Amino acid sequence: MKYIPNKVEATWQKYWAENQTFAAQNHSDKPKYYVLDMFPYPSGAGLHVGHPLGYIASDIYARFKRHKGFNVLHPQGYDSFGLPAEQYAIQTGQHPDKTTKENIARYREQLDKIGFSFDWSREVRTSNADYYKYTQWIFIQLFNSWYNKTSDKAEDIDTLIAVFEDRGNAEVNAVCDDNIPTFSATEWNNFTSEQQQKILLLYRLTFLAETEVNWCPGLGTVLANDEIVNGVSERGGHPVIRKKMTQWSMRISAYAERLLQGLETIDWTEALKESQRNWIGKSVGATVSFNVIPNVNNVIPSAVEGSKIDVFTTRPDTIFGATFITLAPEHELVSKITTPEQKQEIENYITATAKRSERERMADVKTISGVFTGAYAEHPFTKEPIPIWIGDYVLAGYGTGAVMAVPCGDERDYAFANFFNGQNGMPAIKNIFANVDISKEAFGSKDNVILANSDFLNGLNYKEATKKVIAELEKINHGQGKTNYRLRDAVFSRQRYWGEPFPVFYVNGLPQMISAKHLPIALPEVEKYLPTEDGQPPLGNATVWAWDTKTNQVVSNDLINNQTIHPLELNTMPGWAGSSWYWMRYMDAHNETEFASKEALDYWQNVDLYIGGSEHATGHLLYSRFWNKFLKDKGFAPTEEPFKKLINQGMILGMSAFVYRLEGTNTYISKNKIAEQKVQPIHVDVSFVNSSDELDVEKFKKWREDYANAEFITEESGKYIVGREVEKMSKSKYNVVTPDDICNEYGADTLRLYEMFLGPLEQAKPWNTAGITGVFGFLKKLWRLYFDDNGLIVANNAPSKDSLKSLNKTIKKVNEDIENFSFNTSVSQFMICVNELTSQNCHERAILEPLAVLISPYAPHIAEELWKQLGNAGSISTVDFPGFDPQHLVESSKEYPVSFNGKMRFTIELPLDLTVAQIEEIIMKDERTQKQLEGRTPNKVIIVPGKIINLVG
Repeated sequence: MKYIPNKVEATWQKYWAENQTFAAQNHSDKPKYYVLDMFPYPSGAGLHVGHPLGYIASDIYARFKRHKGFNVLHPQGYDSFGLPAEQYAIQTGQHPDKTTKENIARYREQLDKIGFSFDWSREVRTSNADYYKYTQWIFIQLFNSWYNKTSDKAEDIDTLIAVFEDRGNAEVNAVCDDNIPTFSATEWNNFTSEQQQKILLLYRLTFLAETEVNWCPGLGTVLANDEIVNGVSERGGHPVIRKKMTQWSMRISAYAERLLQGLETIDWTEALKESQRNWIGKSVGATVSFNVIPNVNNVIPSAVEGSKIDVFTTRPDTIFGATFITLAPEHELVSKITTPEQKQEIENYITATAKRSERERMADVKTISGVFTGAYAEHPFTKEPIPIWIGDYVLAGYGTGAVMAVPCGDERDYAFANFFNGQNGMPAIKNIFANVDISKEAFGSKDNVILANSDFLNGLNYKEATKKVIAELEKINHGQGKTNYRLRDAVFSRQRYWGEPFPVFYVNGLPQMISAKHLPIALPEVEKYLPTEDGQPPLGNATVWAWDTKTNQVVSNDLINNQTIHPLELNTMPGWAGSSWYWMRYMDAHNETEFASKEALDYWQNVDLYIGGSEHATGHLLYSRFWNKFLKDKGFAPTEEPFKKLINQGMILGMSAFVYRLEGTNTYISKNKIAEQKVQPIHVDVSFVNSSDELDVEKFKKWREDYANAEFITEESGKYIVGREVEKMSKSKYNVVTPDDICNEYGADTLRLYEMFLGPLEQAKPWNTAGITGVFGFLKKLWRLYFDDNGLIVANNAPSKDSLKSLNKTIKKVNEDIENFSFNTSVSQFMICVNELTSQNCHERAILEPLAVLISPYAPHIAEELWKQLGNAGSISTVDFPGFDPQHLVESSKEYPVSFNGKMRFTIELPLDLTVAQIEEIIMKDERTQKQLEGRTPNKVIIVPGKIINLVG
């Protein structure tokens, strides 16, 4: 009976689907275990062999937990809103919904072929209205909440209104906008409704504000930092500039400390935790206020008279070394304080800065640049004038957008001061620097006061000086101690079509929430997916996009009267909106009245094991934790953290192939012929290259029109040898291998085993299709333990001691490996075990039945077939995992090497419980010993029980 993987796998995939084998129950006496993959964005390219790596690992663990008696939830769905589908719609005119559904169908076909134990009955798609109905609902909850710093949690906005009505806002301890004017209860109650709404917007957890954003003109939308690479959009490579826009934002900053503290409670890698700590960026220090003063011409614009520049510093003890202030180019005071002489230079610099991403500006420590504003601030203690500059190494969104520059204590400040000191128009700075140590030797002198004229800090150490400065600043009302975070509020608006619509309409320019009972607010039809001619987002093209407050329906724009019918929000939500709560929807995917029932949430709690890429460390994972904590505050989520354990799988890399074109020609030279010639390497489709790196020249010439007349300089053998390089697997590099091809030729079980066999889960590893035949051979060898050409050959005889040892050794190893996520070493152990059983001619049921269960998480199709052929009913998927019996690994005898004067002459197997005297007696009587001694008596007999026997002399 021959092993035919395609036949076996099709049979069992059909069985699993028809019997809903992997459907989890929300009510079970078994302990629960929730295994989740970061769900995929369904691109038109489909899956390549790198994509399933994490899915295979999670599937092995999910299947293992079922064997261990757990009620396992292992769902799958699609992150189906996003920019790629919209860009494709712009290019082709096809509706994103159509192409997204086609892509999902392709993904589903591929995923099913690989044999994952997903509970497809719980599938979610973020672009389905029955899903984003609840994304809109969560947005409304955020809008109707504020963060109470006293209770350290989000609370309903009504509780804040009650405080305003009773006592005003003087005693409110909230996370909110800066510089909110203080008002009494009487004043609040006398405010108009519009005034009250504007004030509440300054406190809400989601709010409208003018924000610095990454604007991509080529895509017509705002981009998140992680959508930008080297200053251009990741999608399409378009330039990105910094621009101020009125956007919806979310106060993730309110949760900064809880996000930090929560990292101590979860089982994530230290590298991943450190990424989040750095992104949150907690700093303890002080704010310092500097008064803006008249410039050298004794002029101060009336618009800024009495203005202050607040800075945050982690080194308040260095305040006497502050010799200039640097503002972010986007700082609101820049345009107000710049003198006429500096105006043009300032404007030019701001324009240039807008073309650099925040990441570039943060990472650039070598190129320090800036422009003097012509304005000055007053040092709070010395009363000396301090020049005010702008510099792109300061970010508007971090801290206050201004820094107190201390050249002797900060490398960037030093580089800035050293570069500009004494340049044209800068005598004032030069004179101030004359009394300042800006030598590199002065850096980091924390334990000493580093400047002369340090007044009350003389003789104090770093900690004492810090406390003293803060106390003195508070005395003169020029600052206070403060904890700051780098984490900034998240921009939540996107100028796109293919995203969740906001459940928001506008009355006199102020946002109003649509009642939750009228959700979802579905995406309207539009004629085109580009921004409008006057620059509005794509939803500005919709003709039926207004809200009727009487009928509670979306109606024609022509009916807008700003009385009962009002315009709807034109922006859509970002890609991370739907992915920030999806794990909870899986718990109760078909609930039509709430995002998930309390019963389901209380049962599943949170995700026990989450597997996905490390690229989401500071995006999706932070936003998800934020939303989960918010929903916990509001009584909806049962736990503070969404993901207990998280593993980042490594990347499977492609083996790219290159041909080498002689510069300026259409001639291609073989790799070993290049020598000193100037060539241009060009990616070539790996399907044109065989395992010996030989190019199929005819296929290459037919590939593209410009290659049709190509000429080739080959090796002496007449073959063209390509170059090889390990790179990221990508369609653009033509090095993609699809799982379909592997499954069709070798079967899904071979693919699953091979991907695990490539190396540790967390590490990157190159793909080499040539290596897959060895794994396929192993599965055929496994099959032959159960079958010969005539059928099943499994016997009910008692197994041998050696076979029991091989089985139990494998049970122990595989159990430990799966628990430790060391899947590659399990595959090695399977191969060792099958080789041993083959050499032992083992066909006993007592060995082969548990062996089928052991390999089931890795190669489920063949395991199911073996289980059935052994005469068992139903699926193998919930059969108890074999128990390890240590007695079968206890050695009762030992094969000793017997040496004479250190040279081994023969071996002898002896029981391990013999005494040294008994061993010596047996050895001396052995005829082989007598032959070696030839009648002599040895001077010494050295015996180490269980190890060696050596006769000397």
